[in-house]
Amino acid sequence: MNAFWIFLLFVILQRIVELAIAKRNERIVRAKGAIEFDKKGYKVIVAMHVAFFISLILEKVFLERGLNSLWIFFVTLFVLAQFLRYWAISSLGAYWNTRVLVVPNSKLVTSGPYEYLRHPNYIAVITEIAVIPLIFSCYITAVVFTFLNLILLRRRIKIEEEALQRASTGLL
Repeated sequence: MNAFWIFLLFVILQRIVELAIAKRNERIVRAKGAIEFDKKGYKVIVAMHVAFFISLILEKVFLERGLNSLWIFFVTLFVLAQFLRYWAISSLGAYWNTRVLVVPNSKLVTSGPYEYLRHPNYIAVITEIAVIPLIFSCYITAVVFTFLNLILLRRRIKIEEEALQRASTGLL
């Protein structure tokens, strides 16, 4: 098995573990009265991520893309994104989720990376969507999905910000 398939398997296994964590966290916050925002948008984001992996595989296989000469740089960016992502996840604890779930009257987390950045997890996701394809010279996937991801995250962040604002001011 070559580096591409090993790396891809690693990333997919990460996502499966993260979805299990998100499901557990969803049960916890729903028990606290969490309200979900943007169910339809969540489905679009999931579809985009699935399409990302399909595009990555198709471009790699059918266009016979090889390892990028700058792969060490891109892998380093990927690893840094992982540190940021898991720091954000651990800082949010049970409030971290792949869905927009907000507990009424909850306070914003301002520790960990949230002390320095507003949306560190999204920065990690943006970095990953851009650099994973670049590691393997899949430029089409990198450009198309970085653009799509930015559009979807811009919308999601706006919805999330409004929901968090309403929750922290008792308007839910």
